[in-house]
Amino acid sequence: MQPRFCLTPLAALLLSGLLGACSGEATPPRSAAVAAEQPDANHARSVQGAPLQNWSPTAAQSAESWLLLDNGQRLAADADGLWLLDDSGQRLSQHPGNFSTLDARVLDEQLLIATTDTALQQPILLQADSDNLTVRRKLVLPSSDYRIENLCLYRDDASNLHLFIIGEEGQGDQWLVGSARQLLDQPAHVRSLGLPPEAEHCAVDEQQHLLYVNEESIGIWAYGAHPEAELGRQPVDMLKPFGTLQEQVAGLAAVPGGLLALDADARQLHSYRVTADGWNPLAPLALEGTVEPERLAARTANGQIELLILDGDDGRLYQSRIDWPETKLTHSAPLPVLSPLVQTEPVPSVGDAADDPAIWLHPTNPAQSRVLGTDKRNGLAVYDLQGKQLQYLNVGRLNNVDVRSGFQLGEQQLDLAVASNRDHNSLQLFGIDPVAGGLRDLGQIATPLEEIYGLCMGQAADGRIYAIANDKNGRFLQYRLDGRSGEARGELVREFSVTSQPEGCVVDNQRQRLFIGEEGEAVWALEAGEDASTEMTRVIGVGGPIEADIEGLALYQHPDHPYLVISSQGNDSYVVTDAEPPFALRGSFRIGLNAELGIDGVSETDGLEVTSANLGDPWSAGMLMVQDGRKRMPEGNQNYKYVPWQSIADALQLD
Repeated sequence: MQPRFCLTPLAALLLSGLLGACSGEATPPRSAAVAAEQPDANHARSVQGAPLQNWSPTAAQSAESWLLLDNGQRLAADADGLWLLDDSGQRLSQHPGNFSTLDARVLDEQLLIATTDTALQQPILLQADSDNLTVRRKLVLPSSDYRIENLCLYRDDASNLHLFIIGEEGQGDQWLVGSARQLLDQPAHVRSLGLPPEAEHCAVDEQQHLLYVNEESIGIWAYGAHPEAELGRQPVDMLKPFGTLQEQVAGLAAVPGGLLALDADARQLHSYRVTADGWNPLAPLALEGTVEPERLAARTANGQIELLILDGDDGRLYQSRIDWPETKLTHSAPLPVLSPLVQTEPVPSVGDAADDPAIWLHPTNPAQSRVLGTDKRNGLAVYDLQGKQLQYLNVGRLNNVDVRSGFQLGEQQLDLAVASNRDHNSLQLFGIDPVAGGLRDLGQIATPLEEIYGLCMGQAADGRIYAIANDKNGRFLQYRLDGRSGEARGELVREFSVTSQPEGCVVDNQRQRLFIGEEGEAVWALEAGEDASTEMTRVIGVGGPIEADIEGLALYQHPDHPYLVISSQGNDSYVVTDAEPPFALRGSFRIGLNAELGIDGVSETDGLEVTSANLGDPWSAGMLMVQDGRKRMPEGNQNYKYVPWQSIADALQLD
């Protein structure tokens, strides 16, 4: 499976390579570094006509870090502290200290300030009154083992607050520092960043989930800011002759629908409009009268951008306004973002290893139920409902796994788990202890498949159990399993195929319906019986809410009607449809991080499983289990996440 990540349709178009968005064959977006369009003449006249005015504050005259706040006030950081000034430069308040770098957001009607303790090289967040800088809460991050060049705050699609730290020699980090409601008591390290070796400036576009960073003598890059984004980059603009920049970038500011950049030696302000085609440069503004403009602050209001520019030659500050008409960017409605309540311990194998979960329900004590998760590099892990690994069976490269109860093995009746074994192109069988939930290896059933891949199980009304396996070439084989002789055997009873690569499948035992996923095409439904027709009905296709690959499929048995849950790997979402004709679409959702519990979000999901069984609070309405393809907070081996079904039902207004 190819790694893919997609947050929004526009972000996917802009950063198909950066975010792994939506299609491995997508054409990279045109950027200013590749195809600079003709500037907008009307806009060029408006910015050229805006004069630069000297602005002389009464305090913080030596400060290099400045911010323009939405209420018209200005915030500065220097060796004497943090300074709050009004728009005329008069001092309103001071918070003592030795600070450098600066960013801020409004949180719960207070000012949330991110800065660096210069002496300790330690990032600090202060939640303070916006009128007098009285600190109400403080969050101190660990000291960096590198010099901090800059930092930028970012709110993700669930309003969690992150801090990007830009360090020397290409070092950097992303930290989770707050939930949608408050600062965290302890910061959580999200991921390490590999950045340009001479980066000094950053800016964040929260609408597009982009982190902009400069590279000295090279240009400007865009990275995915979302905590689940891949660490890749796209060029925004490069130095001539490859782009429109003349010299070193000395300041960045994100504005609605675009980006501003200072070209220090050329004494120009560059601006870029974000479109579906990339970053389109407008005519640069000549900063006449300046010598070495090197710091930039901006805020947007009423169709204009207010600017504050520091001249590094003499430390003077200049202010101006330029026209910036609001840009209407087309976005689909944001999907609900749900939080996992539990994550499992990571699988033992590194890399792309975890793949598909299944659940075994304890017959008398639901809280003792078990989650089985494949490690497609080495075996099968068994977890409890708290995510603790209880057992690991090193039996080979298992891809998909499923469970059914009531299998007769000689004189003993037991529950059965079956997995697809890619080492031997076989069905790997496990017996499950009905009391303790432990698994034991029952051996393998050979198949003629050349490259076994996905698998699911079904059970007929008379109790017969089936395993349905598929090959990457589209071939499906259905086996009737029998253990009455004391040895597990499989008899091939049906065969059918699709035209391209499948993987996920699931059987609705109650209605004897089989759902199969053709990764780049559609989800199909057909009858599940061994003698039934193999005619297929299209449930939902790629396009719209589903972006290839179609991966895991699972069935939620509602008392009145079932729901089908589909992993849409191409845009890191989950689609819910009715599992009965006409298979109406019920909605989609994503799984984001849980800031309070320190659990990262989910991306690149392969397999998933769902149960409607009451497993006790918080799982009284059932539980969804998903594979997480990119483990963060901290970074590590892949694992599985558990989400209450009730939160899905509430988000999608399901019965």
